[in-house]
Amino acid sequence: MRFFPRRLAVVTLGACLILVGGCASTQPTRFYVLTSLPDSVKEEEAGRAKWGVAIGVGPVDLPRYLDRPQIVTRTSRNELDLAEFDQWAEPLKDNFSNVLAENLSILIPTDRIAVFPWNRSTPIDYRVAVEVTRFEAKTGGNALLVARWSILGKDGKKVLMTRKSSFSKPVKTRGYKTRVSAMNQALEALSREIAKAIKAISK
Repeated sequence: MRFFPRRLAVVTLGACLILVGGCASTQPTRFYVLTSLPDSVKEEEAGRAKWGVAIGVGPVDLPRYLDRPQIVTRTSRNELDLAEFDQWAEPLKDNFSNVLAENLSILIPTDRIAVFPWNRSTPIDYRVAVEVTRFEAKTGGNALLVARWSILGKDGKKVLMTRKSSFSKPVKTRGYKTRVSAMNQALEALSREIAKAIKAISK
C-alpha cells in the first residue's frame, strides 16, 4: 500500500504528457470571410451618377444548420460535414448581410444603404428581404446558393417583387479556400440579380 501514491503519480504524469503531446500536434484553425465585389467593379461603377435611392438590406435569414462557426459541406443528400479547423471569422448571417449590402451599393450604385436592423428615422426607399434555403458546397461538386428574396416599398409592407434564385458555382480544387471562393461567387450573382431588379423598379 505504501507504493500506491508513487504509482498514481507516475500514471498521472504519463497522462499529462500524452495530453500535452496531443495539444502540440493540433491543427491551427483557419478562418474565412465572404468579401464584396473586387476593386475593378468599383472603378467601373465609380464614374456613373449615383442613383441616390435608399436601400435597406434585411432581414437575411439562414437555415439553422448554417448558424454555426464551422463551414458546412454537403457530403450526400441527407448528410452534412462540419469542418473542425475551417471556420467563419464572424457569424455567417452578419457576413452575408454586410457583403450583400456592399455589393448593392456598388452595383446600383448608391451611398444610401443600411443593414437590418436600422433606426426608424433612417429613410428607406426599397427594402430587400432574403430567406436563404441552401448555402453550402458539395463534396467534389459545386457551391450552391438558393434563396427567396423580396423587394418591399418604403413602408416595408408592400411587396413590389418576389423571386426565388438558384446559383451553382464550380469548386475548382479541393480545400476550403476554393469552396469559400465559389460560395462568394454565388453571392455576387445573387447581388447582381437583386440590383438589376431594383434598377428596373426605380425607372
